[in-house]
Amino acid sequence: MYGYVSINARTLVKEDYARFHAVYCGLCHALAVRYGQASRLTLSYDMTVLQLLLSSLYDEAETQGRERCAERPVIAHHYACGPCADYAADMSILLAHYKSLDDQADEGRAPRGMKGRAVERAFETVREKYPDKCARIDAAFRENTRLEREDGGNIDAAANCTGAIIAEIYAWREDFFAPVLREMGRALGRFIYLMDAYEDLPADVKKNRPNPLRTISRHGDYDMEMRQILMLEMEACTA
Repeated sequence: MYGYVSINARTLVKEDYARFHAVYCGLCHALAVRYGQASRLTLSYDMTVLQLLLSSLYDEAETQGRERCAERPVIAHHYACGPCADYAADMSILLAHYKSLDDQADEGRAPRGMKGRAVERAFETVREKYPDKCARIDAAFRENTRLEREDGGNIDAAANCTGAIIAEIYAWREDFFAPVLREMGRALGRFIYLMDAYEDLPADVKKNRPNPLRTISRHGDYDMEMRQILMLEMEACTA
């Protein structure tokens, strides 16, 4: 669920790159304010990009500031946060919760350490704030788990579950933007699931874990086939 969404820094002018870092630091700031210092361990580029996207659509006031942190203690850095950062912080907690459940299902690794405790405490707050969204995400996650255990070859159905999760995360409010944000999130979620499955396949085969790509990985043109599938998902997301 993590690590597939970021920026292409080489294409950004200096001002845009500075804006990205201000938003990144703003998300980190929002996490600490809302859920404590340990929640900063859930910080990701994925949710930073979501915050940037939402802030470009919604005319919400931002708070600007400068602060030092453990990662950059010498020079105070600029941050920008507001309602979009608060929402991205909430979704960071939600994603971290389901990532830990996914790891536990795949590898039997239960949440542990400071990050695990912080996430589980904060998740209860997030679930109370977004009960309907969390219920839909939980249903999609459970269906994905069932499909992977009972029918590991159903690629589309499993990818659609992750698509449904990211669709809910991208649709901040039930408003004019919600339908297109859901469609964008759905395509992005499918890409994330398929990319993750592609990267995990060698380890899954070695450890005899379920992976929906086992069957098509036996095709002679498997790598090219996967590239085409992934490109189609990203084209849909971009559109």
